[in-house]
Amino acid sequence: MFSLWLAMAGAQAATVQVRAGDDLQAAIRAARSGDVLEIAPGTYHGNFVVDKPLTLRGVQRPVLDGGLQGDTVRVTATDVVLEGLQVRNSGADLNAQNAGVYIQPGAHRAVVRDCGLSYNLFGLWIEKAQDVRVEGNTITGKRDLNSSQRGNGIQLYNTTGARIIGNNIGFVRDALYVDVSHRAEFRGNKLHHSRYGTHYMNSYHNLWEDNDSFYNRGGLALMEVRDQLIRNNRTWGNSDHGIMLRTVQDSVVEGNVVAGNNRGFFIYDVEYVKVLNNLVVDNYVGTHLSAGSTRNVVEGNDFISNREQVRYVGARDEVWGQGRGNHWSNYLGWDKNGDGVGDVRYEANDMVDRLTWRYPSIKLLMASPAVQALRLVAQQFPVLRVPSVVDPKPRMEPTHKDWSQWRDKHYPGQ
Repeated sequence: MFSLWLAMAGAQAATVQVRAGDDLQAAIRAARSGDVLEIAPGTYHGNFVVDKPLTLRGVQRPVLDGGLQGDTVRVTATDVVLEGLQVRNSGADLNAQNAGVYIQPGAHRAVVRDCGLSYNLFGLWIEKAQDVRVEGNTITGKRDLNSSQRGNGIQLYNTTGARIIGNNIGFVRDALYVDVSHRAEFRGNKLHHSRYGTHYMNSYHNLWEDNDSFYNRGGLALMEVRDQLIRNNRTWGNSDHGIMLRTVQDSVVEGNVVAGNNRGFFIYDVEYVKVLNNLVVDNYVGTHLSAGSTRNVVEGNDFISNREQVRYVGARDEVWGQGRGNHWSNYLGWDKNGDGVGDVRYEANDMVDRLTWRYPSIKLLMASPAVQALRLVAQQFPVLRVPSVVDPKPRMEPTHKDWSQWRDKHYPGQ
């Protein structure tokens, strides 16, 4: 009997053709749960509400136009699929959270894929909806507004199990704004020309993998989080930081490229985090480290051609690289036995670094014998030194042999 009921339920689902000029909202009202609405090319004006499990599938990318009022599409039911649509022109009321697609609480398992969302305040607003999938979309905001007046590309709040994959998001306030959202995946996204590529807080057990974040103020900003895997991302040409880790615990940051930013890593109040095998290249400051960030494992990284390798604020030495060491392009030591590890430790915060912070013009003399000698003298006379990041096993050669391709990736105009 149950299998017969399933067959009858499946038989009730239908594919409904919506032609140009038809009333799309009327077609949604008339459809039955499980139906597929195939929407022909054309422009459909209105603020559409999808209140039952339906698939709205565009043919040759029809346009759903919100007329600069309210939400262009509001999803109130579970198991709704939107695909192949152009969704544009939501309202601009930040208090009302106007969005191209607003997925309201309880609209679980919504899917938005292969859509273009343009000139909406928020591209997608997703709140208290579980197992949402957002894949392969292009999202741009109201780019003529000031950054503070725009909404975010994807706003994800109080969710579990989201999959945000392969989206291209730009010209919004924050490309991805994530708060209190757990066990999610963020993979293969391009996040650019916004305030933050990722503005991310209070969320646990998430994966960040293979994302590009560039030409923002900040690339990836992760704050008040734990149990993150941040792997194989590329964050470059951001006017402030590449990757911000602020109050982060029990996480792994590995295999990322951090290039051409003002500060590559900004690490503040971070503990029990593994920072492994990253390429940190051609940033103004490779890593800015402060606020008791300790008990971390930092090894296998390449710090190359950063104007300042590490800017460290602390009361005692912070030891990195006790296992495998890191590579430092400004290391002046030697390797007598040829094992690939320097015979003297590397100190990131020596007298020369302090002089260059206070007198930037001294950088013109960095290659001079006098400055090189000053570094060596400072190592021999501890009374002259201040607390520093210390690497007891500096590696003589970088792991990333292709590092030079990541030079000159700076924010336009910097």
